[in-house]
Amino acid sequence: MKKKPITYSDLSKKQLENLKDFYIQKKVESMSFNELKQYVLEIISHQINDTIGKEEEMEAWREMSDFFGEQFEIIILEIQAKYIEDKNLIETEIDSQEQRIKLLERNNFDEEKKDMWDD
Repeated sequence: MKKKPITYSDLSKKQLENLKDFYIQKKVESMSFNELKQYVLEIISHQINDTIGKEEEMEAWREMSDFFGEQFEIIILEIQAKYIEDKNLIETEIDSQEQRIKLLERNNFDEEKKDMWDD
C-alpha cells in the first residue's frame, strides 16, 4: 500500500508555524550575502513600488520618511526640481479630473430637474 504524503493540513497550527519558522531560519542561513541582498532588494522594491490604493501609498510614504528622516524634505525638493516638467502634467490631469467632476455634477443636476408635466 502506497503511503499518503504528508500535507500542511496534517499539522496543527502550532506545528505548521514551527515548520515555517524553521524553514525561514534555514533558508536565510543557506543564502550568500549577495543572494540575501538581492532578495531584500526585490522585497523592498515590491513593497514600495507596487503599492495599491491610498492606504498602501501612505504606508510607503511613512516608511520612506522614517528612513530618510530630516533629509526627506530636501530629497523631495531635489526630485521636484529635477522633474519640474512633470508638474505641468499633474496640473493637466487635475484640470481634466475637475472638468469630469463638473460634468458629472451638471448631469446629476439635469437628471434631478423634472418637468412639472411629467407625473
